[in-house]
Amino acid sequence: MIPILHRHGHWRLAHHCADRWRAAEKCWVTARSSLPALACGLRMAASVCLALYLAFWLQLDNPFWAGASAAAVCQPTLGASLRKGWYRMLGTVLGAVVIVGITGCLVQNRTLFLLAMALWGGVCAAVSTLLRNFAAYAAALTSTTAIIIGCDTLGTVGGPDGQTFLLAVTRAGEICIGIVCAGLILVITDFGGARQRLRAQFADLVASIQTGLSRTLMLPADPPANLQTVRRELIGRLVALDPVADQTIGESSEIRYNSVVLARASQGLFDALVGWQVIANIILRLPPDSAAEQVDALRRLSPWDVSVSAPEFRQVLRWTVGRLVSTPTSIPSLRLLLDQTAVTLLGIIQALAGLALLAGKTHRAGGRRDRLRTYIADWLPSLINGGRAFLTICAAEAFWIFTGWPSGTTCIIWAAIPVVLFGPRSDQAYTSAVGFCTGAAIATAVAATAKFAVLPMCGTFASLCLVLACYLVPVGALGSRGRQTAMFGVLPVSFIALVAPANVMVYDTAAFYNGALALIAGTVIAALAFLLMPPLSPVTRTRRLLRVTLRELRTIAAGKGPCRSRDWRRRIYARLIALPDSAGLAERAQMTAAVTAGCELIRLRRMARILPVGPQLTLAFQAFAEGHCGAMTTALARVDRHLEALRYDGTHFKRAVRARASVLALTAILDQHAHYFCMGARP
Repeated sequence: MIPILHRHGHWRLAHHCADRWRAAEKCWVTARSSLPALACGLRMAASVCLALYLAFWLQLDNPFWAGASAAAVCQPTLGASLRKGWYRMLGTVLGAVVIVGITGCLVQNRTLFLLAMALWGGVCAAVSTLLRNFAAYAAALTSTTAIIIGCDTLGTVGGPDGQTFLLAVTRAGEICIGIVCAGLILVITDFGGARQRLRAQFADLVASIQTGLSRTLMLPADPPANLQTVRRELIGRLVALDPVADQTIGESSEIRYNSVVLARASQGLFDALVGWQVIANIILRLPPDSAAEQVDALRRLSPWDVSVSAPEFRQVLRWTVGRLVSTPTSIPSLRLLLDQTAVTLLGIIQALAGLALLAGKTHRAGGRRDRLRTYIADWLPSLINGGRAFLTICAAEAFWIFTGWPSGTTCIIWAAIPVVLFGPRSDQAYTSAVGFCTGAAIATAVAATAKFAVLPMCGTFASLCLVLACYLVPVGALGSRGRQTAMFGVLPVSFIALVAPANVMVYDTAAFYNGALALIAGTVIAALAFLLMPPLSPVTRTRRLLRVTLRELRTIAAGKGPCRSRDWRRRIYARLIALPDSAGLAERAQMTAAVTAGCELIRLRRMARILPVGPQLTLAFQAFAEGHCGAMTTALARVDRHLEALRYDGTHFKRAVRARASVLALTAILDQHAHYFCMGARP
């Protein structure tokens, strides 16, 4: 009996040790995964303390602006922090210059001065909606900097005192000190990894497109719905590359100098996805025997057995594109498959050029001829955001004037910041404004405790840094998780603004709570602005983008639209990126179908100048411009029969076959998306 008990005791001890080991291992994994977040919090605390030290040493009037700016530009990654800091500095300088100009022109008229500030805020809100990523942030900071300096000029009585230039220089200097300190800390403590992340994502997208196209050309192919879902997911992943590319540009001067290569690589991936969609649609329309024969001919010309990581992959693709384009055939469907495969491979080649740049294997410089034109997807959201910002700032100014509140200018500042900053977030704007308001309330409670219960016992700068670190480290660590970005973004900034560290601390309870109330009131006004004047809903934005695209397609059919396929592709790609995340599969398919439809219309109009099919194509284009898809399908069938009856040799024969391929592509698109292309048909 005793040996048995002894044996059971050993088993219990072994199980206990194993449980302890698993618990310790789990704690170690959790702690290890939390190290990047903790490092981000430590960087934020170090940046703020360094900025405050320099501001104290220079004896600036309001050193807390340096600390608040350092906290605002701290990001989890080096590239994001440097990029955000650069754009914040640019927006700060531009805002200071603008407010100096406004004050110089309207210094004698307070009403016009306040209206000019509100109008500038509305203009910047509209511009920030048109831009993306950190460029939008710079536009937002341009307005808030101007409003901060303007409100400091007004003071508590509301009369410009002619000190705007000195205030502008002081505020811009304080903010730039914070930006430089944050960038210095990030450069010392973080070596950056955005370039490697972007390279891995590009390589994965190229491999996914190659795999998907191979699956499409394997008969019997995968179910069409599965491949459509794959293409939709790839579009979402491609859109998500944009902020990572911006971070990479912030990290590397080489990437920034060759940023056009990255832009063309992204467009090449879009080209590949659109070409893949056309290939899939044509294969589905062909009879099984004909599809198998043509796909077999296509596969013999394509390098599907070459790995993306192979060094010679780009050379193989270039050689393959030449073979696909030059291969003679009299079958329109095969001609279309060959040409669209060439388009897909050319897109992959452009993506591989960007991949080579990220790998450091190219030193191509982006010259002036390489600059890409920026296309605006939709102007209405920017106008709505600009109007909302103007009215919100005017409401805060009117509230200050009618109440005579000494802290009314602070309320104006904190009403302008979220209403301009969160406007581009569309359907997430109200949620972000509410989170911003919540973060301001939490920061107010913590700042009151720190300022009146803890800081009076601190007599050195080191003790001040310790108190700030006890708050900034956990806030920065939690904010780096990417959750509740609006709330965690305002927590450090508003805390430092309320505590207002200075060489000689002032513990004025009435002034503190007056300013804190103004801060919360401003954020509440901004949240109410988004509630009363909401952005366009995702359904409305999707519908508008599709309608604008259809209207421009009909303009092309009428002979008044873009004359180059490349310009048309870039314009629709901008709208495809602007589609809300909630847009369905049908809407994304319609938008990508519009890319092909526009390119084929442009190509057919160009062919009509060479081949004798002008009258027949005129009828087809007129039917498309009026939204009569049935009449256009009939007219395109006549064009196809006419081209088939023509007897050409050499170059004209190739052009006739390519024209028939364009007719086939348009017919397939009209059949598949007849509801969209016939929408709003003229009687």
